[in-house]
Amino acid sequence: MDSHGAVASHELGQSLLDAVQADHTNAPISEGLRETLTLVKKLTLEPEAVGPADIQRVRAAGVSEEAIEDAIQLMAAFNLINRLADSLGFDLQTPEGYAKGAQMLLKRGYLL
Repeated sequence: MDSHGAVASHELGQSLLDAVQADHTNAPISEGLRETLTLVKKLTLEPEAVGPADIQRVRAAGVSEEAIEDAIQLMAAFNLINRLADSLGFDLQTPEGYAKGAQMLLKRGYLL
């Protein structure tokens, strides 16, 4: 486990995770992932500014419709959970709790 409590980050490579978190636009990731992250960031921070051209950039980077929809659904779910947790003052998990949750997601995915 690393200093952030994330076990899953070791599978991705800590340096890659750090690069994506610092600036996904310059991180060494695929163009499709870069455009997808750009879209979900914009949807999170300035949803009123998102239009068809934003989705087209993700498609042009080779991302499938299903993957775009999945990314948007996950973003919406996490945004809802985060906003509820912030407004209701939920306690944050320990680093160990986050690591355990990450391992579960890696094993089972987001399906119920």
